[in-house]
Amino acid sequence: MEKQSKLFYVSGRVQGVGFRFFAERTAVALGVSGYVRNLSDGRMEVYAIGSPEQLESLRIALNRGPLLAAVHRVDEHDADPLENYANVFSIERDE
Repeated sequence: MEKQSKLFYVSGRVQGVGFRFFAERTAVALGVSGYVRNLSDGRMEVYAIGSPEQLESLRIALNRGPLLAAVHRVDEHDADPLENYANVFSIERDE
């Protein structure tokens, strides 16, 4: 299976609404590895490794977000593979 690495930056009301836990649960259910963390500018950063189909499914879910979130935008960028996240999805400390 072809694996890709992506960085997603999620803007809107995404901090303090359970977004990190939503992203973690969604990624694990999709079989995606990587991490999620809050950024100091109010956005959420999601680093993800998976197949193109898995990453597209994750992007769609991030656009929706958890019930209390109000996602305004999801920016997607290609990223370098990070070996320490190859087999795990974690919630990282805030930036």
